[in-house]
Amino acid sequence: MNMMQIQLISHHNDRFDEAEGIRMALEGGCRWVQLRMKDADDDRMAQTARVARRLCDGYGATLILDDRVHLVEPTGADGVHLGRDDMPVDEARRRLGPRRIIGGTANTIDDIRRLWAQGADYIGCGPLRFTATKERLAPLLGFEGYRRLLGAMRREGIALPLIAIGGITASDLPRLQDIGVDGVAVSGYVLHADNPIHAMQTLTDYER
Repeated sequence: MNMMQIQLISHHNDRFDEAEGIRMALEGGCRWVQLRMKDADDDRMAQTARVARRLCDGYGATLILDDRVHLVEPTGADGVHLGRDDMPVDEARRRLGPRRIIGGTANTIDDIRRLWAQGADYIGCGPLRFTATKERLAPLLGFEGYRRLLGAMRREGIALPLIAIGGITASDLPRLQDIGVDGVAVSGYVLHADNPIHAMQTLTDYER
């Protein structure tokens, strides 16, 4: 059985900003961070991305930017994650070259086929259940939705890592791993916790 990869999707709340949340997640064992700042301008995003890059370097972690393809190289990020309404993956690949990581968001098998054809490196697929940290939520998949999508991917020979997202908690990991997802991306479960470092550890302990 494959090991689960644990990803953090950053956000800010009334307790701490994105950088502090990333620092705590890294301290808790996370080694893959997506910096997501939908409401920030480019200058603020770039400033935070440079801080996040230094933090990730200190822990040997991967840093992915949400959406801002043009900020990947200036900030030293490892790649970009593209939503369904963002730049197409193949266009981002032309701009960033073969070495950068490019992920894409999916909710349906048609989304997955498109991302596979365009050359994505991984798929962020969800949501599992309702989450308040994401606006304009796509239709909920539930556990059986992941099972169906993974089955279709196997039948069609689509060999992309599938990362589950959307309201996921530590108690979901055994079932998601049994279904066959390659990892999970979390946000609120960690960053709204009383102790975010411990909350991340409950996930990364399972990862190991």
